[in-house]
Amino acid sequence: MKQKIDKLGVVIALIAMPALLFVPFVTFKANRIVQGQPVWVFSALPAWAAACLTLVVVAVLVSAILKAGVLVRMIAACLGLVTVLVAIGLAASFLTPEGNSFARVSTASGFWMLLFAFSMLLIDALARLRPRPLVRIFLLLAGLVLLGLLARSGVWNELSLLKEFSSRADSFWREAWRHLALAVGSLVTAFAMGLPLGILCYRVERLRAAILNVLNVIQTIPSIALFGLLIAPLGWIAANLPGASELGIRGIGAAPAFIALVLYALLPIVANTVSGLVGVDTAVSNAAKGLGMTDGQILRRIELPLAMPAILTAIRIVLVQNIGMATIAALIGGGGFGVFVFHGIGQTATDLVLLGALPTVALALSAAVIMDALTELATRARKEIATA
Repeated sequence: MKQKIDKLGVVIALIAMPALLFVPFVTFKANRIVQGQPVWVFSALPAWAAACLTLVVVAVLVSAILKAGVLVRMIAACLGLVTVLVAIGLAASFLTPEGNSFARVSTASGFWMLLFAFSMLLIDALARLRPRPLVRIFLLLAGLVLLGLLARSGVWNELSLLKEFSSRADSFWREAWRHLALAVGSLVTAFAMGLPLGILCYRVERLRAAILNVLNVIQTIPSIALFGLLIAPLGWIAANLPGASELGIRGIGAAPAFIALVLYALLPIVANTVSGLVGVDTAVSNAAKGLGMTDGQILRRIELPLAMPAILTAIRIVLVQNIGMATIAALIGGGGFGVFVFHGIGQTATDLVLLGALPTVALALSAAVIMDALTELATRARKEIATA
């Protein structure tokens, strides 16, 4: 019987095999500021570890190319990811001279290419399996727990990224809370303002175009420019309004970043609220009127629940957008993970940049998975309401 070849598997192999054989796996530096030396897999790992990694990579690629079952592909992808994550820690321990606290071992292109290739395989397998929303959230939590266990095990202790973290642990968690406060706080504020505004646009059609156009204009202003535009008025308020400065309102800092994030978040929330309410079948509303419901009752008990998938989609967009944009707040003293990103750029320290970038990506990815699951659950509930 002729064995079918999976095209995506071939692409994954074309990424993974050069990463294993021809691209540096790590970069070794004698200290933090000198130029790094690229080190390939077979020099970066003990012989037994390099052989194990090679066998796992080959096995994963065979399962990817030969169209193995979806479950087999998912298990193979997970095995590949865990093996690469463990291997990078072993490489750091192997290359760092004993008792040398100045040497730095950083991730290089080969590591990221292998991680990317196996992540593609895992995402493809999950897309084919189409797990239920709660299963997706469980898989996300399982992945985060696994990463936490690897970090706690000490296998990554010699990695430069972990050394950057250990020397800044206090400021890392402080900036993490600031980042979350900016992203989530601005989302909650924007939702509290945007939902009533969306309902107003739905009820009063002549206001709809004007309000949406104003929000569209705000959305087109570049984030850096918006931060700059807010400095002058907030600085004036802080100087002239008693108590404003004590409340944290200043020309620079978290206040202008927070306001800018709220302004950017309004358009998706208002537009999707209007879209969701307009999409409610008029027959359903008329049936509710026939049952004697008031306009307020129809809005709360019929229209808003039916519009909830669209509203949740907006919340997902805004949350992911705010988590990413909050990074720029560091430019005006707003704090967050951007502090490490911009310090790293200034010092040409890639690991410091990663210390700010990786948690931001992880937060955004987690938010997207959770909100996607909630949106799907809301969509199912909408169908049940519509057919009741």
